[in-house]
Amino acid sequence: MFKVLKQLFTKENKDLRVRIYYTLGMLFIFILGISIRVPGTDNVANNLGFLELLNTMGGGALRNFSIFALGVMPYITAQIIMQLLEMDVVPYFSELAKQGATGRQKLNQLSRYFGIAFAFIEGYAFAFAFFGKNASPTQYLYIALVLTAGTSFLLWLGDQISKKGLGNGISLIIMAGIIATLPQMFIDVFKDLITFTGTAQVITLGIVKFLLFVIIYLAIIVGVVFVENSERRIPIQYANKSTSYGNNASSFMPVKLNSSGVMPVIFASALLSVPSIIATVINKEGFSLFVQKYLSYTTPVGFVLYILFIFIFAYFYTFIAIKPEEFSKNLQENGGYIPGIKPGEETKKYLSKILSRITILGATFLAILAALPILFSKFTTLPTSVSVGGTGLLIVVGVALETYKQLEGSLLTRSYKKGYSRR
Repeated sequence: MFKVLKQLFTKENKDLRVRIYYTLGMLFIFILGISIRVPGTDNVANNLGFLELLNTMGGGALRNFSIFALGVMPYITAQIIMQLLEMDVVPYFSELAKQGATGRQKLNQLSRYFGIAFAFIEGYAFAFAFFGKNASPTQYLYIALVLTAGTSFLLWLGDQISKKGLGNGISLIIMAGIIATLPQMFIDVFKDLITFTGTAQVITLGIVKFLLFVIIYLAIIVGVVFVENSERRIPIQYANKSTSYGNNASSFMPVKLNSSGVMPVIFASALLSVPSIIATVINKEGFSLFVQKYLSYTTPVGFVLYILFIFIFAYFYTFIAIKPEEFSKNLQENGGYIPGIKPGEETKKYLSKILSRITILGATFLAILAALPILFSKFTTLPTSVSVGGTGLLIVVGVALETYKQLEGSLLTRSYKKGYSRR
């Protein structure tokens, strides 16, 4: 890491530093926007209940009812729906998915349109739910338009970060929002676990609980780093290359233990928040109690659904990122094969088997890392704003690692080019 920092602050990498400064500047604009409340509105209730996750993802913007209250979650929801429709549900979307980069660009554009539409619907729903009969239809429309504009701006901001900055803009915005809530979350945990008005034993027990909470967070960081850096290497040979050990002809295809990254956790969180949003929209006591009782993270049913969604999206994203059929076809066309495995259908089956086994381990790690703080808060008196902290930290560490690897890769590429030019 120190070597990367040393390389970064050389004259040759000035443009890369500019990209980092640009990224930080854009994220600062996002953090600044969190505190800008929608004109004419007040803060919502202090206890958001099952909407606490959406508030955490947005850096506390929902509680402030700021212009960024919806964050980028409408776009994430739209992406989930679009990717499900691509699986031969809608032929037009399936054809676009097969058209390579051009098709992906069109699908991404459609996802943004759907995301903006969802933002307007959610904005109108939140306006109605939080302000009820105190506002007129015109005010509902005004609030919905402001919140939709806020989400649209964040999507544009994410695009600018991806193009002119460093890393994935949307992921970095989510990460920045979560980081913005971490200091207050630790303050809440400290106040809740440690009381200085009791006996020495009570104070000591509180300090031990707080230290245990911090240790679990450190364990999550170590766990995420381990999962993100673990991989299975599948050996590959090419018919037109010598297989002698002396010329180092053999190669391999690295398959990460967690090929889907943090997206399963983000998508599972977004999907589980949909019933909460619907409950807020219809504002019916019976349905709200049902959501709070069965679809909240702290309930057994909601917890199981959350873990199940993580597994489903882990498999879904792994097989989208690495398509066994396409890999087998491309390998065969280039004269390559996996030692001991026949090219074609057997290679496809072999790779699918490897991916399935690896994904079980990766998804299990993701589920454990996401579940630990929830289980911890279940057996303590921590507030609901802390129960989703593990998910948030998982996303933060995952996105930070991906961004660091991109930075490291850029510096490595520049070093190769520099060495080659000297020759």
